[in-house]
Amino acid sequence: MACAAQRWTSIAAVVLVLTSCGGDPSWRDLGGRCATPRTGIDPFTNRAYPDRQGTLDDEKTWLRVWTDDTYLWYSEVPFKDPLYDPARFNTATDYFKVLKTPATLAGRPKDRFHFFYDTAYANSLFQSGQNLGYGLAWTVPDPDLHPREFRVAYIELNPPPPMLNGIRRGARIVSIDGIDIVTANDPGSVARLNAGLSPKTAGEQHTFVLEDYTTFAQQTFTLTSQTVTTNPVPDVHTITSGPDTVGYMLFNDHLLPAEQALVDGVNKLNAAGGAAGVKDLILDIRYNGGGFQFIASELAYMIAGPTRTSGKIFDRSVFNDKHPSVDPVTNSPIVPTPFYNTTQTGSALPSLGLGRVFVLTGPGTCSASEAVMNGLQGVDVQVIQIGHTTCGKPYGFYAPDNCGTTYFSIQIKGVNAKGFGDYTNGFSPGSAAAGSTLLGCQIADDFTHGLGDPAEGRLAAALAYRNSAICPAPSIRALYAAVPQEGLVPQEGLVFKSPLREIRILRP
Repeated sequence: MACAAQRWTSIAAVVLVLTSCGGDPSWRDLGGRCATPRTGIDPFTNRAYPDRQGTLDDEKTWLRVWTDDTYLWYSEVPFKDPLYDPARFNTATDYFKVLKTPATLAGRPKDRFHFFYDTAYANSLFQSGQNLGYGLAWTVPDPDLHPREFRVAYIELNPPPPMLNGIRRGARIVSIDGIDIVTANDPGSVARLNAGLSPKTAGEQHTFVLEDYTTFAQQTFTLTSQTVTTNPVPDVHTITSGPDTVGYMLFNDHLLPAEQALVDGVNKLNAAGGAAGVKDLILDIRYNGGGFQFIASELAYMIAGPTRTSGKIFDRSVFNDKHPSVDPVTNSPIVPTPFYNTTQTGSALPSLGLGRVFVLTGPGTCSASEAVMNGLQGVDVQVIQIGHTTCGKPYGFYAPDNCGTTYFSIQIKGVNAKGFGDYTNGFSPGSAAAGSTLLGCQIADDFTHGLGDPAEGRLAAALAYRNSAICPAPSIRALYAAVPQEGLVPQEGLVFKSPLREIRILRP
């Protein structure tokens, strides 16, 4: 008998679902057989851990069989190659690293999204929005040419704690704990830099020298690591543009807390727009790497409203050729994801009822964020893109927990109501819409203004495009910053985030 469909479940509960559903006994029976079983109660499910006594070979066998059955490109994994012999690997995670296609596309790996995390950490981030840090999101403008160029993309905490007072968007790291971030090359210094960038425990203190983007003035800050609860929707407000009221929404993560935050944001825009409502929405997802698919569907519904989405699909999951009609994880018939019009608890969602939306994008706009764009296009909501080409990730995971490790191995490719999902090179703004090219403008990230400021480059371009459909000329200052050590450095890059925040997760 197939498992009952659920709207959401924690990552840690996936193995419980798998082992209780029947079906193929191989990988289902091997799930939870651990060399070192966990004991006690899982705080995220309030149930006993599903682990049983097993061996490392059991864990590796589960990974092999799971991959062979559910991985989207299973036929490209050379399981029989001696280099893929599980006996060669001392840990399950080392073995998992090679269980992906070795193929390349356009000079880069075909599968760029294969990773794993400690399950407790993954659940903490997705369910509560908590992660360890300082409350700052760093951007790396060009990690290939300038791997040591880190700038403040935005402040995650609102209001910011006193230790962040004086830090502005665009500030560049000059040094950490006295180590110059550009010139340090010895292993000890690099380790100290990494320790400051990615603290491992709460309460660590690190001294940062930051250089202001606009004034080039340098200032010293002592930052203490803490458990940060990310605000996924930190700014929602309206802008008066001629006779119209335009909504602006900054949306940074498809985490579980985002559901209520998005509802509150749409309600706020509806209230501010009065009887006529907001004329347009500018959705700022330049730093949104994705997360839960159901939140993407809910947001798309709240933008488009019931008339445009009723009876239509948001997304259809395409599995590998072994599973054309039955979901290999839930053992249920494959059904499309609808435009959800209620919250997880059944409360009706508000909506703006818009026929177009402006999206501000960057190279870190990824996965579930791209699904919002693609899903809306599938029901003929015009998506106008202002910014940079997105990351190109029409793929999703079920992210099972096995023995305390959550594995992210691509199971599906998502397509919209029109059957389109071919944007592996990302969505790009252009002069005409076709396929993965959307109507809009290429505009560089602008660190001279705060996010949400009508004068900020991308937001200003969106506001202007509403009236004239003409893209502004690029600003040299918006594209480059004078940095004494490295000259002119492109200011377009990726936010320094965990891969956990750059994915599309399905729910069993």
